[in-house]
Amino acid sequence: MFADGRFGYLEKARFGIAYATTPIYWVADIPARVSFWFDDVFVSHTDLVEENTRLREGLLVARRELQLLESLASENSRLLELQAAAEVIQGDVLPAEIINVSPDPFSKRVLINKGARDKVFQGQALLDANGLMGQVDEVLPFTSWVLLITDYRHITPVEINRNGERALARGSRTKATELELEYVTQTQDMVAGDILVSSGMGQVYPKNYPVAEVISVFADPGQDFATIKARPLALMASTRNVLLVFPDQPSAIKVEVSESPSDDQGTQIEPVQAVKQENL
Repeated sequence: MFADGRFGYLEKARFGIAYATTPIYWVADIPARVSFWFDDVFVSHTDLVEENTRLREGLLVARRELQLLESLASENSRLLELQAAAEVIQGDVLPAEIINVSPDPFSKRVLINKGARDKVFQGQALLDANGLMGQVDEVLPFTSWVLLITDYRHITPVEINRNGERALARGSRTKATELELEYVTQTQDMVAGDILVSSGMGQVYPKNYPVAEVISVFADPGQDFATIKARPLALMASTRNVLLVFPDQPSAIKVEVSESPSDDQGTQIEPVQAVKQENL
């Protein structure tokens, strides 16, 4: 041992023995290596599943936050548009919010979060950032019902912005999102694309506020009046933030429906909404 330690006589012998016994060590280590491999596989799979679950949950939270930010950005944009629209209206305005829609399929009404305590009155005009929406037809202590201009019972005095031609716009009986112009003669100058604005007749709605866009004009030589359809500019189905308009001189507005007159042939003509204004 001394000689081997000092002169390395057995170094080659040890190398040969180690080389010959290597397979024995490799075979003896197989169980341990297999065990480690199984542990790595199953532990890695479990870790991956848990990590995947955490990432999915984090992604859902991130998507929710992103949707919330997009919603806030959209609401902020609508509020800015509403503020810009309020600046061009004569008289005071009161911001309101649509909180419900009438369940009656034959009535197009919405519920707003302003009522008698906010000095809301019957007949008061309701606007959004894009156009005229309707008028208050029922006032409650803390809320109010608004009749939309697309309701077939509602008539809006309008005029063509291009040439001042006047007409009456009623909610369509066949399409929930359209208006029909009544008693427009064949000679009146109206074409598709014309913008309808409130005429101010009846002193209910602000004058020159956008109402609708003419989408079709049909003139039948055999009829007394042309068939004209328009699409409201207000976002009836999606807007939430609205404005109530107070006239310069506060007034209580009552809406009445006149009796249907008969034409020369004895047929009934559709009732025309008459607006009376009484000073408080």
